Amino acid sequence: MAVFVALGAFLMTLAGGWVAQRVTDRRHLVLGFAGGLMLGVVGLDLLPEAMEAAGTPVFGVPSALLLFVGGFLVAHLVEGLLAVRQVAHGASGERVPQVGLTAAAAMVGHSLMDGIALGAAFQVSGAMGVAVALAVISHDFADGFNTYTLTSLYGNARRKALLMLFAAALAPVVGAATTLLFTLPEELLGGYLGFFGGALLYLAAAEILPEAHHTHPARSTLLCTIGGVGFIWLVVGIAK
Repeated sequence: MAVFVALGAFLMTLAGGWVAQRVTDRRHLVLGFAGGLMLGVVGLDLLPEAMEAAGTPVFGVPSALLLFVGGFLVAHLVEGLLAVRQVAHGASGERVPQVGLTAAAAMVGHSLMDGIALGAAFQVSGAMGVAVALAVISHDFADGFNTYTLTSLYGNARRKALLMLFAAALAPVVGAATTLLFTLPEELLGGYLGFFGGALLYLAAAEILPEAHHTHPARSTLLCTIGGVGFIWLVVGIAK
C-alpha cells in the first residue's frame, strides 16, 4: 500500500516541476513562490517534525535545533567554497552550477525520507498511513517545483534539471519500498529533518528570495512568496 501511494507522490512531484518550467516568462514570480514554499516547508513542516522526533537537549538546546543551525552553516560554507573555486578558475560573478545540483540532491534526499516516513506510518496503522500520505503527496508538488527551480537557477542545463526532477519524483517510491526491509529510527529521522531544514532555509533566504526581488521588487512577487507560505500552511493543516 505504501509503495502504491508513493506513486501518487511521484506524479505530484513531476507536476510541480512541469509548472516550474512552464512559467519562465514570470521568473521573478516563480522564484518568489518557490522561496515562500521553502520557507513554509522549513518553518511549518520540517522543523516541527524534527523537534518532535529529535528534541533531546544538548547543553540546554534541543538537538534538532542544533542540527538546524548546523545545516544552515554547512550550506553557507559549501556555497562559499564552491564560489571560491569558481573564482580561481576565472568565473567570478557567475552562479555556481554545483550549488544548484547540491541543493537539488538534498531535495532528492528529503523526498527519499518522505517515502520512508510514508512506509513507516503504514507499518503503524492504516489511519496514520493515510494521514502521512496526504501530507507527502500534497507537499511533493512543492518539492518538484523547488527541485527544478533550484537546479536551473544556478545555470545548469535543462537536461540536468529534468534529471534531478525525475530523481526527486522517484525517491519517495524507493523510500517507501525500503521500509519493507527496515525501519529508520525516529530520532535519526528527526535529526536529518532539522539539518536539511537549516540548509533549505539558507538557500531560500540567501539565494532564492534575493534573486526574486533583485530585478523585480514588485508587490506581486511578495504576494507570491506569501502565497507559497500559505499553501504549505494549508497542506500542513489538512494533513493534521
